[in-house]
Amino acid sequence: MLFAGALKKGFTIVESIVVIAIISFILLLTIVVVQNVLFGSNQQFLAVDNVDNAKSVTSRFVNEIRNAQVGVDGSFQINAAGDYQLIFYSKSSSDTVNRINYYISDAILYKGVTVPSGSPQVYNLASEVKSIVQRDVANQSQNTPLFTYHNGDYSGGSGAFVQPINVILVKFVSMNLMVLKKFTPQSQSTFLVKVGAAIRNLKDNLGN
Repeated sequence: MLFAGALKKGFTIVESIVVIAIISFILLLTIVVVQNVLFGSNQQFLAVDNVDNAKSVTSRFVNEIRNAQVGVDGSFQINAAGDYQLIFYSKSSSDTVNRINYYISDAILYKGVTVPSGSPQVYNLASEVKSIVQRDVANQSQNTPLFTYHNGDYSGGSGAFVQPINVILVKFVSMNLMVLKKFTPQSQSTFLVKVGAAIRNLKDNLGN
């Protein structure tokens, strides 16, 4: 009788199961909400990081192409001028004229740097050091050339050379870096950072 009275005053087994199920559902729902909030925040950080990194990449590129030099082996300032690859020679902070190779592969922008070596100095391409400078690059998927090339009269409008490029005629180079915003993993929304500079060492370039 005492045991039966205790059951009447407390939860039945069925009621206990129902309460546990409700609490478990609430906990599961809370976990899902927290995960979604954290995931959304991470995506926002990724999008902002992509924007900031793209601006940094294009800023460095402007300084490099502006200071393009004749290679130590006598090569012209620009070695190759493609839609998605540009190879040129430019002075580093140590005044060494390096071979610089920007190119896109699988939506990633790479930069290869070859430092001259030997006596006389040459560019040993086997020693090229490659690094990733920008992920989520959308230029190829959007059929938008990463690089465009212009003569000394270029003032920011139309008038880019068409492929194949005669590098001897190039006095001004633009980088048109198109990157996915990545607000969501499936997002195909992009932003474009466009910069350009005249090559200082070519006599009829614009500006400085």
